Amino acid sequence: MATVIKEFVIAADPHTVWDAIRDFHAVHERVAPGFLTGASRDSDVRILTFFNGMVARERLIGFDDAARRMAYSIIEGRFAYHHASFQVFPHASGSRVVWITDLLPDALSDSSSMMMDHGSAAMIRTLENRTTGHSQPTGQSQPAGENQTSGRQE
Repeated sequence: MATVIKEFVIAADPHTVWDAIRDFHAVHERVAPGFLTGASRDSDVRILTFFNGMVARERLIGFDDAARRMAYSIIEGRFAYHHASFQVFPHASGSRVVWITDLLPDALSDSSSMMMDHGSAAMIRTLENRTTGHSQPTGQSQPAGENQTSGRQE
C-alpha cells in the first residue's frame, strides 16, 4: 500500500477552512473550483469531475467536528483500494491542513500525488481568496512540512 501525505498552510482561520471542507457535496464550489469542474450527488456519494476530465465517485466515510477531520473513499475506478482524510489544525498563519491518502496499487501513487498537489494549490487559492477578498493568491501560504509519498508492501 502506498501513502501520500500533503501538508500545507492556508491563511484563513480553522473554522472557515473546516466549514468549507466539511461541505462534502459543494467541494467543487467552496474548496477547489477550477481543479474540480463539476459535482453531482448520489446519496452519500459525490461524483466529481476534475480539470483533466477524470471522474471519481467518492463515498463519505465520516466527520469528526471536534477534531475537524473528514474521511472519504473512492469507490469505483482505477484504485483497488483508496482511503483519504483531511484534518484542519490551528496554525500561527491560519490553518494547517493534513491530507492523507492510502491507496493500491502502489503504481498510482505518483499520479495521485500530482493530483493532490493541484488540489492543495486550488484549496489554498480559493480559501485564502474568500477570506481576504483578493482575486489572486496572497502568496502567504507555505508548506507546513514535507510532502511525502511512501510505498510499503504488506
